[in-house]
Amino acid sequence: MAPPKKALIAVTSAHAPLYEGGKETGLFITEALHPFNVFKEAGFETDLVSETGTCQADWLSTTKDWLPDKDRQVWEDHSSEFRSKVDKLMRPSDIHAEESIASKIYVDGGIVSAVCHGGAIFPGIINPRTGKSIIDGKKVTGFTTKGEEEEGVLDTIKSWNRPTIEAAAADAGATYVSPPGPWDSFTHTDGHIVTGANPASAQVTAQAAVKAFDLL
Repeated sequence: MAPPKKALIAVTSAHAPLYEGGKETGLFITEALHPFNVFKEAGFETDLVSETGTCQADWLSTTKDWLPDKDRQVWEDHSSEFRSKVDKLMRPSDIHAEESIASKIYVDGGIVSAVCHGGAIFPGIINPRTGKSIIDGKKVTGFTTKGEEEEGVLDTIKSWNRPTIEAAAADAGATYVSPPGPWDSFTHTDGHIVTGANPASAQVTAQAAVKAFDLL
């Protein structure tokens, strides 16, 4: 029997100066908005959650190049379903999670998906049956180290003592699959794990997750 047709989008509550002039990183808007639209269209009950119940938009994601007028209209409309859920984010405790939400979803036979930098949490999502990350032995994609270099933020990430997505995948026992280019839309599915490379991949990654769910 397939799991309930529900989708939970976990967004980051972290934010810190990353870009020129001290502009901060945070939630990349379309990385949540586009999957939200895909899941809703596919008939999923969809909610959003963050570690603290709060989030801040990534500065880059609010610029015209990354937030088209159609998406901006939804983001700035606090009465829209998506924005109202962002404004009232749940915390893990709000859904009575007694253990890692993603780990439980995976063990229960559901789909776990991440796009761009979302895969940074994979090393900490443990399969209790193996004691290893749920991506151990899997192939995954995510934001490229080359992309970090092109954005001029790699040194800042290193100063935070944080691994790149490629390094995090390797640390978790996975094989990293690179997109054709850092900004090309690209997704990869390996069983119940679905990953996407960058913001441009958010929609196709969500579509791939729906496809994987439909095969359960």
